[in-house]
Amino acid sequence: MSEQKKFFTRMGDGSIVYMTEEEIRADIKEGIEDAVRRGKIDPLTDAETEHLYEIVTMPGNIVGVTPGMEVVSSNDSGSDKINTKCGIPTSRDTNSMIHERVLGADSVDIGYSDYNYKTVKGVAKREATILKQALGRCTMPLFYGAMPNLGFYTKPDGPVDNWAVLLPEGKIQEAMAAQEEAVDHAVRDIVYVAEQMNDVGADGFMLDTSGAAGDADFLVSLKATEIIREKFPEMPVEIGMAGEFVLGMHGKLKYNGQRLAGLYPHKQVKLVEEAGASIFGVVVNTNCNKSFPWNIARVCTFVKACTDVANIPVHANAGMGVCGIPMCENLPADVVSRADKALIEIGKIDGL
Repeated sequence: MSEQKKFFTRMGDGSIVYMTEEEIRADIKEGIEDAVRRGKIDPLTDAETEHLYEIVTMPGNIVGVTPGMEVVSSNDSGSDKINTKCGIPTSRDTNSMIHERVLGADSVDIGYSDYNYKTVKGVAKREATILKQALGRCTMPLFYGAMPNLGFYTKPDGPVDNWAVLLPEGKIQEAMAAQEEAVDHAVRDIVYVAEQMNDVGADGFMLDTSGAAGDADFLVSLKATEIIREKFPEMPVEIGMAGEFVLGMHGKLKYNGQRLAGLYPHKQVKLVEEAGASIFGVVVNTNCNKSFPWNIARVCTFVKACTDVANIPVHANAGMGVCGIPMCENLPADVVSRADKALIEIGKIDGL
């Protein structure tokens, strides 16, 4: 009896694995079912499931979308990565030109290397000068972005008590109060930075990794966006999430009557719309212990449920450890291109 054909693919940590058709189809089915169970959403159709199998198993190292289905790109701290991550001594305005004229990017984020608004507040006017220089050299839209990063507002570096310390001590009310106070500080800082960037003509503003510190962190992005869009209506805002599920570190915080804790992407996007954001950066976490077929099936199920209800563009966060991309430092093009193709053709995203 001949051995079954096996297909090259990867695990969620990027390691190579060979799987049979039966194993791949079983993992796709399990990934879809996991998303349906957690998010209480509809599964992929039989046709979409079959198309996903074809994407996973199609020949070639790098695959592409059907002609005409190309999407635009946005990013977080993009212009800083050439010098900070790659060690190439270039300025951020030069990096933005490289993204535009060499890499063919559709937009880029001029972000500070210490990518959070608490830090940026102290150098906001200098950062605005860097953005202004880049704007004068580029045609493509330039964003200014950073993370709300609510944890930075805790003692000893910040003004409020650390709720991660208070909670294990059983000081629940104190922990909740500390998060609420931190929200106010963060919103003020973000709006201040947005004002400086608007003054020099920023094409957009990025709130990245929203919800990283839980529901209070997500609330910061929603409140700040609402104020920014009211004060600077010509400056679009993109909210990118930290994870697929809003952690209830506080548990009782609401926005427009909707409790934030426990929300999955298809409900996150509706609040982002209400806040006035122009783009939603959807995130679905990669499970390192599961295969790429399992992960991408789960991702597409969550993302399609999100794009089905969204009234604003949805850009999938397709970076390390999210949206089917493996959790490894150097991303393998074989599964990255397959993840992108699946997100576009099955997840119906508007951008990456």
